[in-house]
Amino acid sequence: MNQLLNGMPVWAIAALTLWSLPWKGVALWKAAQKKDVYWFVALLVINTVGILEILYIFVFSKIEWKKK
Repeated sequence: MNQLLNGMPVWAIAALTLWSLPWKGVALWKAAQKKDVYWFVALLVINTVGILEILYIFVFSKIEWKKK
């Protein structure tokens, strides 16, 4: 782990964290409101620096999935 972060400055890690945290919060809130349990768990566990969260907010949350 130390070797992985060795070349990355602390300010870059802080910037990535500050970037992804609001996106993750909004995406988790939307998934909870829609009762999308699988999306909620995926968004909570998978860290993609905001990419998956942005896609969920603007693309996947607008799709109406057929429920059996």
